[in-house]
Amino acid sequence: MLISYFVLYMMNFVEVLGLVAALLTTSAFLPQVYKTWKTKSADSLSLSMLIIFVLGVLCWLVYGFLIDSFPIILANFITAISGFLLIFFKCRYKN
Repeated sequence: MLISYFVLYMMNFVEVLGLVAALLTTSAFLPQVYKTWKTKSADSLSLSMLIIFVLGVLCWLVYGFLIDSFPIILANFITAISGFLLIFFKCRYKN
């Protein structure tokens, strides 16, 4: 009984840890999206970096679905949207 309670506790802890990591890493990306939108300038962003980054995030998203990990799916879904927004802004706000 004690062992099964410990295993259940650890599974919940691992899930919560994953959600906290997802929240922190995803929210760290959002200020750049906001700044780019607000200033209407994406000059300092590298288009090739953004494309490579979004491709990597999409791979993480697929991986999250394959292992059925909600924190990985959530974080990378939101981050992919942010990345696509930055690519859109980069193309739209070209001089």
